[in-house]
Amino acid sequence: MAKSDAPNFLGIPMKWVSLLMLVAQTVSVVFAMRLSRTLAVEGPRYLNTTAVFFSEVMKLTCSFIFLSNEVGDPAAAVKTVKSTFSRSGVELLKVSVPSLLYTVQNNLLFIALSNLSGAVYQVTYQLKILTTAVLSVIILGKALGTTKWCSLLILTTGVALIQMPRGEVKEVHGDPMVGLAAVLSACFTSGLAGVYLEKILKQTDSSIWMRNIQLAFFGGILAFAGCFLQDGAKIAENGFMQGYSMLVWAVIALQAIGGLVVAAVLKYADNILKCFGNALSIVISCLMSSVLLQEFQPDMLFVLGTLCVLVATTLYSLGVPNSLLRLTSDKAKVEDALAKV
Repeated sequence: MAKSDAPNFLGIPMKWVSLLMLVAQTVSVVFAMRLSRTLAVEGPRYLNTTAVFFSEVMKLTCSFIFLSNEVGDPAAAVKTVKSTFSRSGVELLKVSVPSLLYTVQNNLLFIALSNLSGAVYQVTYQLKILTTAVLSVIILGKALGTTKWCSLLILTTGVALIQMPRGEVKEVHGDPMVGLAAVLSACFTSGLAGVYLEKILKQTDSSIWMRNIQLAFFGGILAFAGCFLQDGAKIAENGFMQGYSMLVWAVIALQAIGGLVVAAVLKYADNILKCFGNALSIVISCLMSSVLLQEFQPDMLFVLGTLCVLVATTLYSLGVPNSLLRLTSDKAKVEDALAKV
């Protein structure tokens, strides 16, 4: 396909539009979720399992609306859904795999944040970038090359520097070992689900919204079962929607939108680029925490980490600048000429 024929929005390639949307959504959901889990509430706090379920339901609804717009009307969308779900059971099982992985991942992150400090969680969770890269090579057969591997290493180092604990770190209640196991498991499920979904999306002609309907359908069923398996007693005591507020619904909406944006990134870009968008979101979140919330003062480690992330993102997306390549090539030619003298 010619470069000019690539999907775009207002002249901007969808690859970058979807990435910018991902960054904006990730920053928003971080602040909303933090407030929802830290603000004092009267009575029991909302259950993360039910929040994951409602997020899948909302994603299913949004995907159907977009599919209806794509095919012309709701009746045609229903026909398309029926036709897709009536196909081979093997194809449906393929879609259920990333649905299960994403459902497990979303619940694991709540467990991790309940047992680890924010700094430890942020640093450890960046391992998903490396797991994604390795799984992309293994499952998709990608050849990343030296430059991209170096950019992944620089990115991981930069984000680690930004999130490195400074001075005394306030301890959080919970079991650190449980939290560590949860976040490491989430890193693996995140990488595997993303790479597997990328493979499915790029091997089929099905609409991206149809794929999201399938993912949300299976994800909703699995999440609903998880609600009663994990929190059945709490639901029986205080109800399925205990502790819900407008802020909680905002978190659910942002999570649902996030699933759609991630799918768009995988469709128009690739899964590792999605990881870079998430890392960039962390940088922006730190800046907003410093400027708006005034939670910390940026230091040299923060500045150095930010530079590492920006350099890594540029290297992965654009590669080594041609001017630098020409300079290196010219230098090598001069050295060879001098050696022959």
